[in-house]
Amino acid sequence: MAGRPSPGNRKSGRRRRKHKARMSNKGDGEEEGEEEEGEQLYTMDDDDTVQLVVNSEHPSRKKIKRKKLQMPNSIEEDSVAENVWLTTIQVFVPFLVAGLGMVGAGLVLDVVQHWDVFRVVTEVFILVPALLGLKGNLEMTLASRLSTQANLGIMDSRKEQWKLIAGNMALIQCQAIVVGSLAAIAAVVMGWIPNGEFEFDHALLLCASSMLTASLASFVLGMIMVAVILFSRWVNINPDNVATPIAASLGDLTTLALLSWIASMLFEAIGQNHWLAPAIILGCLFLTPLWGYIAASNHYTKEVLDSGWTPVISSMVISSAGGLILDFTVSNFKGIAVFQPVINGVGGNLVAVQASRISTSLHQRGHPGYFPPGTPALCLSPFAAFCGSGSHSRTARVLLGMVIPGHLIFSYTISYLHAGHTSFTAIFMLIYLAAAVLQVILLLYIAHVMTLWMWKEGIDPDNSAIPYLTAIGDLLGTGLLALAFQLLYLIGDRDSDVGD
Repeated sequence: MAGRPSPGNRKSGRRRRKHKARMSNKGDGEEEGEEEEGEQLYTMDDDDTVQLVVNSEHPSRKKIKRKKLQMPNSIEEDSVAENVWLTTIQVFVPFLVAGLGMVGAGLVLDVVQHWDVFRVVTEVFILVPALLGLKGNLEMTLASRLSTQANLGIMDSRKEQWKLIAGNMALIQCQAIVVGSLAAIAAVVMGWIPNGEFEFDHALLLCASSMLTASLASFVLGMIMVAVILFSRWVNINPDNVATPIAASLGDLTTLALLSWIASMLFEAIGQNHWLAPAIILGCLFLTPLWGYIAASNHYTKEVLDSGWTPVISSMVISSAGGLILDFTVSNFKGIAVFQPVINGVGGNLVAVQASRISTSLHQRGHPGYFPPGTPALCLSPFAAFCGSGSHSRTARVLLGMVIPGHLIFSYTISYLHAGHTSFTAIFMLIYLAAAVLQVILLLYIAHVMTLWMWKEGIDPDNSAIPYLTAIGDLLGTGLLALAFQLLYLIGDRDSDVGD
């Protein structure tokens, strides 16, 4: 039969990989005027040359066609390796928008830290990084998953769009309520252990405000993510470059504003409307099985619902540790509040872009557990990760180059608005920028190693990498920021910016 491999080819031991896909069949190398729709099978030889076999479904066309498609020689040369300037523009504009959202979140936190609920129920500060981290656990992971599906062409079908949207929205609602309740329990325990005091009304306030904030913020931000990715696909922009920064920009501000408002409302209800907090908790618990059932019935989200809890819950615990640092530090250094969402948001924003791009490039060449030819080394040196010639190294340099300009713009904005408790001296900016650069260097390197390791182990990075990375970013950012303020205090910078 024509097209079968000869015995000589079989004896040569060439590895052939067979993949199955539905795609439009009009491509390079076909005769003019011929159009078919059908099942396409292709095999790949060791030289990465694809032999594509089109088996027409049309009853009058039962022939098999073959054509040669030249695949990239390396994963670093695939379709996500855009021009460096195009990548810079596509990332930097949403990055600035995201940064302004983070500045807004910092300004909100700087104001609400003086509210009665934050002064009396100080465990609310522990909730802040955990709930702000939901943008990494849920919304940015959602953006990464949908970006990969969009780049693979699955979202080009209206029917598949609705399946993806419905399943993923139900999934993040289920995850948000569960993670919100666990974050509240962690905050209660972390607040109870040092003091040895337990206030039942405060525990109900923390649980109700955490669960309701997580649910509302995830719904609003999830819908925005869907709209952004569909619009990006329509205007031919890589959604990997814009979706996660926009999720970061709106996530912090929306979540913090909702948390402050709901917690304040429930604090005022203590002693007057005892039923309000328990009613919110019961309502959220009642809806959780419904969202879980919808997600389990959808084949796009069933696997994530079954296996996606470990990264989400683990990252919540990591973020809560950052919240404990914030709770301790903000009592001594009031000026830290306005910078905490900014430094954490910038780090999480940039590392999410890198992880999402690496994951998409891997998906375009294979499936989890299979390393395509030309895949970069799993544990390469930091020098190779940032100074190599591959597309991911170039992207890492581009993202790292945005840190100092971005923080200068955001810091100037805070100063211009006369916000916070910080005077922007040269020594302050030097130490602050050093902490920010160190955070992003560590995160980008961890992103490279973690994403490839997950892929090697058969774990989809779209579902697991970003939650861990943003949580680590929260912990690193809050810890480095606390060290920076402590260092400023020790060297004599003791005006209102360090709480003197």
